[in-house]
Amino acid sequence: MNKRQLSAQTTRRKLITAGLELIKEKGFDAINVEDITRKAGVAKGSFYTYFKRKEDIVLDISRTPFGEIAEELQNMKKMELIERLTHYFHRFMECVESCGINVCRQWTKDVLDPNNVPDNKDGQKWKYDFEMLKSILEDAISNGELKKDTPAELLTHIIISELYGMMTCWCMSDGKFEPLEWTHKFCKIQLRPILKPYLH
Repeated sequence: MNKRQLSAQTTRRKLITAGLELIKEKGFDAINVEDITRKAGVAKGSFYTYFKRKEDIVLDISRTPFGEIAEELQNMKKMELIERLTHYFHRFMECVESCGINVCRQWTKDVLDPNNVPDNKDGQKWKYDFEMLKSILEDAISNGELKKDTPAELLTHIIISELYGMMTCWCMSDGKFEPLEWTHKFCKIQLRPILKPYLH
């Protein structure tokens, strides 16, 4: 990577970090592009080199930590499926909580109404999360942990609705519902019974 590319990467990271901090502190609707660039210490025009609108920052905030989870899962192939899924759910919810309730509200809003973000008409966040979870189940079918006739897509819908339900409850309760705590309960009480008919 050359000097110019490194500088561009640094500027982009500054904008994302500033956007995340401001959204956590004030909420998405209370900030604008100028607030983000001021906090990042970059010229306002620089924002549009990397993003079309402030909504794009929210999509980008989800990519880095969730990309890290995907890498972690690749290194956990020898672990039992329930352990891998438990790790995924805990890390998923840790990322959600660490980004803060205001970012979670914006993710939820963008998933519920993708028209809020013109480039997100296919629900990128939802699609990304759905495909990652589905790939875990499909890998388990391929390696024989789950039976060949396991309905991976149906199970993905059932399980992801739990995760998104926890995110929504957190937003609706104004932070009183604790998603990480409920993720632990879900993994302990419900995960094995959901998968039991399909486990070898």
